[in-house]
Amino acid sequence: MTAARAAVEILKREGVSNAFGVPGAAINPFYAALKAAGGVHHTLARHVEGASHMAEGYTRTHPGNIGVCVGTSGPAGTDMITGLYSAIGDSIPILCITGQAPTAVIHKEDFQAVDIASIARPVTKAATTVLEAAQVPGVFQQAFHLMRSGRPGPVLIDLPIDVQLTEIEFDPETYEPLPVFRPAATRAQAEKAVRMLNASERPLIVAGGGVINADASALLVEFAELTGTPVVPTLMGWGVIADDHELNAGMVGLQTSHRYGNATFLESDFVLGIGNRWANRHTGKLDVYTRGRTFVHVDIEPTQIGKIFAPDYGIASDAGAALTLFVEVARELKAAGELPDRTTWAASARERKATLHRRTHFDNVPLKPQRVYEEMNRAFGPETRYVTTIGLSQIAGAQMLHVYKPRHWINCGQAGPLGWTIPAALGVATADPEATVVALSGDYDFQFMLEELAVGAQHRIPYVHVLVNNAYLGLIRQAQRNFDIDFQVNLEFENLNSPELGVYGVDHVKVAEGLGCKAIRVTEPDQLLPAFEQAKKLAAEFRVPVIVEAILERVTNIAMSGSDIASVNEFEDLATEPWHAPTEILPLT
Repeated sequence: MTAARAAVEILKREGVSNAFGVPGAAINPFYAALKAAGGVHHTLARHVEGASHMAEGYTRTHPGNIGVCVGTSGPAGTDMITGLYSAIGDSIPILCITGQAPTAVIHKEDFQAVDIASIARPVTKAATTVLEAAQVPGVFQQAFHLMRSGRPGPVLIDLPIDVQLTEIEFDPETYEPLPVFRPAATRAQAEKAVRMLNASERPLIVAGGGVINADASALLVEFAELTGTPVVPTLMGWGVIADDHELNAGMVGLQTSHRYGNATFLESDFVLGIGNRWANRHTGKLDVYTRGRTFVHVDIEPTQIGKIFAPDYGIASDAGAALTLFVEVARELKAAGELPDRTTWAASARERKATLHRRTHFDNVPLKPQRVYEEMNRAFGPETRYVTTIGLSQIAGAQMLHVYKPRHWINCGQAGPLGWTIPAALGVATADPEATVVALSGDYDFQFMLEELAVGAQHRIPYVHVLVNNAYLGLIRQAQRNFDIDFQVNLEFENLNSPELGVYGVDHVKVAEGLGCKAIRVTEPDQLLPAFEQAKKLAAEFRVPVIVEAILERVTNIAMSGSDIASVNEFEDLATEPWHAPTEILPLT
């Protein structure tokens, strides 16, 4: 068979059932093999970067998923670099397959010939241009092994057109994936870590995205319950423990944090970090974050331990393997009556959770964004899969929405590229077509890759997209306050074709409808909940993306700190009455 056909057969035997991409001359042999072989559903994107983000969303939705994105030579590969960067930053395995000029002319500036492997290498676990057709099976086999082993991440395979067309000897019936390698903690390491936790008075567990990648959320919750230890999920780990669990202490950080989460962290004396990377927007200034605390760090990547600061004890291990032993040790200590009583400490965390609230209920027109998230909490239940990337919309959403299950907050954490949300949501909805998928964007994120809405219309991929529109680059405007400027962040203009919008510029409803989707515009707070309910019905009926655009006040400053977790600036009034924050997990009494 051709090397291209062998590649497709390997995809199927590695568990791939969906791919996203854009065909082109240099990758057409692969597409011919894809059609001939069957078994892999392909979604045609409108932009190759969009295809890479669709692959990311697809991977992030279910344990074991690996999203695949495909493009031709030259600009298709360079378009995918942002997706590869996003994937490696968040430890997400995706496979990018690119076409390439014939091997004999790659170095001769042939049309759309670029050394994509060299360009992609810094943002992948491996990037290879395959020059010998007989190596194609081995390169693909190694790609899946690398993506799944150790810290997960993306791989790029570049296939010259002549390599794709060359016939090779390959027997797909005897193909077997390579064993996956993941480092595992030892019993002695687990015993030491649990002893250190037991020796503390006010311990916390910081649970990161590695717990979700390891599909170890149930083990994490069991360990927390056995030891009575409150849990702080990171932004990438949100959902490892339900927001309404009595040991969920809230998120910590400069931006995507809860008031009660930061307050509880500052009272702690011991932190067990599992599958987290001590991201700077979580820690803030390290002297404040680390002062007076003992740290144990568990991470699948050995070089991650000590990268940000030196823990008191480090364990290189897959989160699931470590938690299995932690649970085993904790059960034995509990049976022996040797686990400390953490009731008082856990109760103090719950008390903060019940009192330190931000206000969400405002009746202002134009809308305040806080009210949008309050009504989202009413409209969308615990089964909702939220998708978002960056900006004030994401920060406020993380402060005010609620997540109850792993992989139900799907967020591009490290890279934060504008435009990520629409294609990623399409990838999530493809992976879980019966789920309630709700995307969240500001107007600039929405405008970056809005052409991908047509993909949802063409392929009947329904989801609800909440668009908060203030015609501003809101997060950058807020950051520019430190420079005493408000410069090149205004998106407002008077739209000649939609004068009813005033200065809000782009008519997102018309654009969405022009791309084959449904859209609702909301200007009054009491319209929000009915609009969300209507959007769910429209998505179910027409099987297309449905946009709910909320017209916001032009300027709202969202709570955040520029330095450390002890000095978060609360710009808005705080909740002092139960009706100020009626959808909080533990409302004020």
